[in-house]
Amino acid sequence: MDTEFSTTPEEGTGAAARWLSRAGLRPTRQRLALASLLVGDGRDRHVTAEWLFAAASERGEKVSLATVYNTLRAFCEAGLLSEITVDATRSYFDTRTDDHPHFFWEDSQHLTDAPAEQLRIDQLPEPPPGSEISRVDVVIRLRRRD
Repeated sequence: MDTEFSTTPEEGTGAAARWLSRAGLRPTRQRLALASLLVGDGRDRHVTAEWLFAAASERGEKVSLATVYNTLRAFCEAGLLSEITVDATRSYFDTRTDDHPHFFWEDSQHLTDAPAEQLRIDQLPEPPPGSEISRVDVVIRLRRRD
């Protein structure tokens, strides 16, 4: 994942403030800085906390990795991001929150959207008594052929 953006930090702040406001989150300096990196240019992103920390540092933002993790969790709880867990050690945070499948590229460790219109799930197993299915995450793992 590169840290190239098509907007300056100042240009992305307006979009970030609106994004936070829609979710009822207070626009603190750190939230605005991180939100600007996530949604400031209007592009959908799949990011790790480490990527966001590096991007913030590259822009000169003073924010700790722990704060990045806490902020990403707050954004998820507010419905602004979806967390996609690809294995026990790595989660991606998706700015696109509708239900859709993903490709996980094992060789480059990148997550991308997969075409939802091509996915067919005919039947899910019955949930155990006293529970209900809240969401189905589909991560299709890919590796390049030699």
